[in-house]
Amino acid sequence: MTDFAALADQQLAGGTLTAEQALAILRSGDEELLDLVAAGARLRRTHFGNRVKVNYLVNLKSGLCPEDCGYCSQRLGSEAPILKYSWLKPDEALSQASQGIQGGASRVCLVASGRGPSDRDVERVGDIVGKIKADHPDVEICACLGLLKDGQADALHEAGVDAYNHNINTSESRYADICSTHTYADRVGTIDAAKHSGMSACSGLIVGMGETDEELVEAIFALRDLDSDSIPVNFLMPFEGTPLGQDWNLTPQRALRILALARFACPDREVRMAGGREMHLRTLQPMALHLANSLFLGDYLTSQGQAAADDLAMIADGGWEIVGQVPQSPDEPALTHPVIRDRGAGTTASANA
Repeated sequence: MTDFAALADQQLAGGTLTAEQALAILRSGDEELLDLVAAGARLRRTHFGNRVKVNYLVNLKSGLCPEDCGYCSQRLGSEAPILKYSWLKPDEALSQASQGIQGGASRVCLVASGRGPSDRDVERVGDIVGKIKADHPDVEICACLGLLKDGQADALHEAGVDAYNHNINTSESRYADICSTHTYADRVGTIDAAKHSGMSACSGLIVGMGETDEELVEAIFALRDLDSDSIPVNFLMPFEGTPLGQDWNLTPQRALRILALARFACPDREVRMAGGREMHLRTLQPMALHLANSLFLGDYLTSQGQAAADDLAMIADGGWEIVGQVPQSPDEPALTHPVIRDRGAGTTASANA
């Protein structure tokens, strides 16, 4: 059995997690799970205290993507029953963003399907960012628009975008198994461009796609080497009509171990329990907050998430505080009833983008 408390001491002293230690986390027994979470929680609280960062997604453009990523409901050839629409008007994007901010979000993630934006699309997003920041000057804006061309990262940063999300999704050694229309190197190039422009790098992965333990360690260590500031961990939600529509490879315990690995490998980075947490962590979601310090509020891109009121109640009931909100008195009722727009997701859910 691994001494996870000693492993936490190592990381708190500035150590670097080894592949052998990472595999020990993933292969730990159920009888070790509480010790693993407790040790990871020390790292989480040392760097982030009892704060939870709430993020909110605005889907600017949905479906009709020319890429063939096997996990995605918006992929080329997808038969998944999702909404398909072109760009939201700026006022509608502002309205959606404002609802998320009122619910407690300190970061709004503006997402558009497709291989990557045109220069006109970058200008369009810049207009939306300007409207949001005019009404909510303290909110962080993260854009997720696909692969960036020369100059586009600089233009987004100049328009007020604080962070750029582009997930590596899986290990380099396995990438060709999930996508053929672009490469792992293409994704890394966009992450590097975002960092060099001055934007914060947000890059994570999707787990549950049949990857081995070794491939999972490879992917998380790659995120560590890329120096990603925030690491969203998505759990595959098999969407009927996609190549991975029948893949059910996760248990709540496995999902916790993966979050623990991300925390031990990257102790001082924002670890976000993202799409699919409701389906795969299930009743262990509150325990996962002892490892992850960030989550998405409410719905995802093409699927319904946990009700926003339940998300906020889970945070409050665990004694956590939301980043950017004044702590409430114990006598005050928790904020549990924000108004969050129904994106009209299909009855079969996928949260991966």
